[in-house]
Amino acid sequence: MTARLTGIDHIHVYVPDRAAAAAWFAQVLGFHIVESLRFWATAGGPLTIEDASGSIHLALFEKEHPTPSTAIAFGADSRNFLAWKRDLEQQGLLLRCSDHQVAWSLYFCDPNQNSYEITCYDYAAIAQALQASSLRDPATN
Repeated sequence: MTARLTGIDHIHVYVPDRAAAAAWFAQVLGFHIVESLRFWATAGGPLTIEDASGSIHLALFEKEHPTPSTAIAFGADSRNFLAWKRDLEQQGLLLRCSDHQVAWSLYFCDPNQNSYEITCYDYAAIAQALQASSLRDPATN
């Protein structure tokens, strides 16, 4: 039998300034610094941040000239997906909202050009909501 994993513990994100990146994540996605792990950042390790539920952890590593990461995809239910769409649009961050036929995804980047995605598999609910909003406002979607 193969040993099992419990999930993804954290994802490395390389940035030129951890404090600025942590502030961006706090403002845009509501992440906060994990105080019990802050000591790692003082010893050259990562500054660990997490979402409000404590279930998503990002390890911010400082690198003078970071290469942008591949996309990190977060999940959301339909209600929160639509809220994220509004929030990202209001902040001028939403690059696109894509219909993947079985899921919908929102794409955006941080100031260091790392890519992020928020995906929802409640396809019908999102399609209906987006169609209704585009009927009211042709600029939506």
